[in-house]
Amino acid sequence: MPGLKTKKSPPQGSSQSVLLSPGDEAVNTESPIAAVLGCLDQTRVWQEDLYRRLHQNPELSFQEHNTAATVVERLKSFGFDVHDAVGGTGVVGILRNGVGPTVLMRSEIDALPVKERTGLPYASTVTATDRAGEVVPVMHSCGHDVHVTCLLGASSLLASARTHWSGSVVALFQPAEELGEGAQAMVDDGLAQIVGDVSVALTQHVLPFPSGQVASRPGTVFSTADSMKITLYGRGSHGSMPQSSVDPVVLAAMIVVRLQTVVAREVAPTEPAVLTVGSIQSGTKSNIIGDHAVLQLNVRSYNEKTRKTVLDAIRRIVTAECEASGSPKEPDFEMYGYFPPTDNDTKTTDRVRAAFDDLFGDMSKDLALQTASEDFSDIPNGLSVPYTYWGLGGIDPDLYRKAGAAGRVDEDIPVNHSPLFAPVIQPTLDTGTKALVAAALAWLAS
Repeated sequence: MPGLKTKKSPPQGSSQSVLLSPGDEAVNTESPIAAVLGCLDQTRVWQEDLYRRLHQNPELSFQEHNTAATVVERLKSFGFDVHDAVGGTGVVGILRNGVGPTVLMRSEIDALPVKERTGLPYASTVTATDRAGEVVPVMHSCGHDVHVTCLLGASSLLASARTHWSGSVVALFQPAEELGEGAQAMVDDGLAQIVGDVSVALTQHVLPFPSGQVASRPGTVFSTADSMKITLYGRGSHGSMPQSSVDPVVLAAMIVVRLQTVVAREVAPTEPAVLTVGSIQSGTKSNIIGDHAVLQLNVRSYNEKTRKTVLDAIRRIVTAECEASGSPKEPDFEMYGYFPPTDNDTKTTDRVRAAFDDLFGDMSKDLALQTASEDFSDIPNGLSVPYTYWGLGGIDPDLYRKAGAAGRVDEDIPVNHSPLFAPVIQPTLDTGTKALVAAALAWLAS
C-alpha cells in the first residue's frame, strides 16, 4: 500500500512464515486500520498453513497442549509477554504499547469428540481419550481452529504496526469452552492479576452464514444452557412377567412426552426456550425389564425467570410421574454443564458495529438471536469489563446462495458441531482477522 513499507512476500504457495519486527512498520501516513491491515497479504500465507495444521490436529478440552504450545511460540515471536498454563491449558499474551486502553481479544482452542466426514485433504483422523476413559474421534467441528488462526493473525498485524495505535493488547486463548469450564478456570487461576486493568473484551465465532460477512447484535445474543442427568428407579423383572415390575422404560417414555408441554404450555410464546431430551438409557436385553433408566436433558433460555420456570417444571413432572408409576425410590437429579448468558454491552457493540460498517460496508450485518451457548462472558464478568461478541460467516457464499434459492439452507448447509462443518478458508480467515483488528482499533486508535 502507498506509504507503507513491508517485507517482501514469500513466493506464491510458499509455507514460509513472515513475521514482521517492530522496526518494519510504515511511515505514519495512512489511517490506522489501513496501516495495520497493510501486511495482511504476508500474514495470510502462514495463517492458511497454520489453520490446516490446527484443523488436522484437534485436541479435546483441557488436553490442548500442542495447540497451546503453538500459540505460545507464535505470540513470543510477535513480541508478546506470554503466560501459559492459565486455567489448565490457557495462554495469555500481552503486548504493551504506550499509554491507552487495554483491549482483550479471546479465542477458544478446544475441539469436539466428533468423527470428521468432510472429505477434506486436511481432515482430522485424530482420536483421544475423553474424561470417561473412552477413546473418541476428535474434530474441530465448531470452528475454534478458525478463531485461533484469526487471533494470531490480528496479534501479528498489531505488533507489526505499533506506531499506528497506543495502549495494550491482550490475546487470550481459552481452553475447554465446549465444557463451559475453561473461561471460569482462567478467571479462578488469577487472570485479573495477569492482565491488570482491562477496558473492553472482544470475541467472535464462525457461524453457518456466508463467508465474508460479519454480524453483530446488542443485548442478548446467546442463551444460557443447563444440562441435567435424571436417574429414574423402577423394579426389574422378566419380560414375560411385567406385573412384577415397575418398568423404567415406560416411565421414561411418559416423562419425555410430558416434558414436551413445558415450553409449549408453561413458557410465554414471546419468550424463547428449548428443552431437549438428548439421551435415554435403560436395560440390557429384550426380555429383561431393568430397574432404572437415565435421561439426559438440555435446557436453553434467555433470562433467569424462564430458566427457573423450565427447570422447576422438569423436577415437578419427573417427581410426579415417578410417584404415579409407583417407583420404589425418588428420582435423582444431577445438574452439570452450565453456560452463562451472553449479553452484549450496547455501547461497546455500537462502537464495534461502526468500525465494521466502515470496513466491511454492506457485508456488516445484524446477528440473529442465537440458541447456542458460550462461557466467554465469565471472563469479562470476572474482570468487570464490558464486552461484545459477534458472528463471522464461514460458508461458501455460492453454496449458501444456491441453498437459499432452493429453500434448503437447513438441509444443505452444515452447522457447528456437525461432522460436515468445515468453514471455507478464504475469505473466512481474512474477514475474521480484519474484524478483530478493526474492533481493537476502535479503542486503540482513538
